[in-house]
Amino acid sequence: MSRIPTPAIETATGVAAEVFAQIKKAAGGVPNTFAAIGAHGPAALKAVLQAEGVLAAGTLSKQDQETIKLVVSVETGCDYCVAAHSLLGKMTGLNADDLKNIRDGGLTDDERRNALITFARTLVKTTGTIPQEAFTSIKDAGYTYEQLVDISLAIALTVFTNTFNRINDTDIDFPAVK
Repeated sequence: MSRIPTPAIETATGVAAEVFAQIKKAAGGVPNTFAAIGAHGPAALKAVLQAEGVLAAGTLSKQDQETIKLVVSVETGCDYCVAAHSLLGKMTGLNADDLKNIRDGGLTDDERRNALITFARTLVKTTGTIPQEAFTSIKDAGYTYEQLVDISLAIALTVFTNTFNRINDTDIDFPAVK
């Protein structure tokens, strides 16, 4: 059970109600993590959703975005986001084997995707400036400077929700993954 009490979505008022209405319209419902964040920090949730909109309109494919988000979620140990990004990754066309391999800390059969996986893992697992080899590798895989900005944004957004879910122990409302 989640640690932070979250009132029913229907009782929200003000900014929270507005943001929840936008999420319902776009997704058909409000995921538990957004409900909890919005109930106690509607401005934070609004900022996250605005940044997600920037990312969605950016230079990375939906598969690349979900690959990054799944890698980051695995590395930070957020079971909620691992479940969410496994489902969302599947919806973008990532196959079940690739999703499982990513969850297990492995790679896929796609060289470019593997460069992205390795780069995202490197960024999450290391401190300080990344090694030149990591930078060279992602550039050699064909990622542009603009995409490096979007990769950074995807990681930052994911770390925020991962961190919140780890604090809250948010009830998972996505299909469970092994």
